[in-house]
Amino acid sequence: MTSAVITPELALPASFWTRERKTGAVLVALGLVASVWFTLASPSSPATFYLGTSTQSGANFEIDGKIGCLVFGLIALAAGAILLATGKHYGLLVSISLAAFVLSALIWQVSTVHGSVPLGSLSTITMEASLPLIFGALAGVMCERSGVVNVAIEGQLLTGAFFAALFGTIAGSYWAALGAAAIGGALISLILAWLAIRFLVDQVVIGIVLNTFALGLTGFFYEQVMRTDTEAYNNPGGLPHWTIPGLSKIPIVGPAIFSGTLLTYVALALVVVLTIALFRTRWGLRTRAVGEHPAAADTVGIKVLGLRYVNVLVAGLIAGFGGAYFSMVTATSFTKNITGGLGFIALAAMIFGRWNPVGAFLAAVFFGFAKALSSLLQALQSPIPSEFLAMLPYIATIFAVAGLVGRVRAPAADGKPYVKG
Repeated sequence: MTSAVITPELALPASFWTRERKTGAVLVALGLVASVWFTLASPSSPATFYLGTSTQSGANFEIDGKIGCLVFGLIALAAGAILLATGKHYGLLVSISLAAFVLSALIWQVSTVHGSVPLGSLSTITMEASLPLIFGALAGVMCERSGVVNVAIEGQLLTGAFFAALFGTIAGSYWAALGAAAIGGALISLILAWLAIRFLVDQVVIGIVLNTFALGLTGFFYEQVMRTDTEAYNNPGGLPHWTIPGLSKIPIVGPAIFSGTLLTYVALALVVVLTIALFRTRWGLRTRAVGEHPAAADTVGIKVLGLRYVNVLVAGLIAGFGGAYFSMVTATSFTKNITGGLGFIALAAMIFGRWNPVGAFLAAVFFGFAKALSSLLQALQSPIPSEFLAMLPYIATIFAVAGLVGRVRAPAADGKPYVKG
């Protein structure tokens, strides 16, 4: 006999409460918060948004605080209610509801402080904050599609940042810095591959150890070498900013995609290249076979261990290259633990993106937006405590992976050592 849940009045069967409908109930609650609390808390003063990168450029439009909060709150509520009632169109309805909730919250805050937001600047900050996450998440996809768990993304990013600063300063060239960054990440990957594939050590344990190893090693050389002579060893300079004329003038998204450092263009290109390579080439078919069923792949002549070695090393190159972001984009020098745990958020982005390059990219942008939104609200002197705003990217990570990602299946052979019989 099917048991009822909640109350006798609702008398809904347990089978009704699928993951989709539970998510719908949460979104309904968020919609109620936006349409009731935000609306009541927001003044009738307008929230001003500019399409350019500053309040002095681009067209602008105004939205009344109460009306904007109410309209977007109702959209969030409606999308959540449809998901709760039908359990269908999960991805679309979740995206609509969350986007509407965020817009309602943003209008509430902007109208409360009588401020204005340049949307072009917000998108640019989002893209920049996403860069290390994109590189790290793509490195994770490369490894785990091959059957090797890569918890060492944090160490790869950190070592890449250190190598970029040290060798970029010595060589006096940002090209040398980028090359050294890639090599630094590859060295961590080489140790990961050697211990995981050759000696069959637990891959999660190796990743944690390598992160600690990278933190300690870079911290030691920072204290003993870099701090003794900053000009000689820790002054790589920033990466040049390249703008594509015309395209960079596209409202909102143009400044983010078509105006940035080399890392911006490489990250976008890698998403396209890896997507095509994984799903449209012989190498991609073999990689996915090795990650799903290495024994079957071995029987048709695929060199399982050799392919895993190569893919893990390439993943390290990608992550290490992205590590240059920390010492050559957000800063022009290296400091201890400069990555600040973003490698673990990149790992979450890979899972949230379901081990797909495009999905990992979108998840990284989502987390980058959370960080950009946190910075924006602090700049607007939001009444929300700054400590809570600083937590926003990490709260978004937990909420996304624990609440939205639902049941996902990693590659079947992920983390399982292969011994040729």
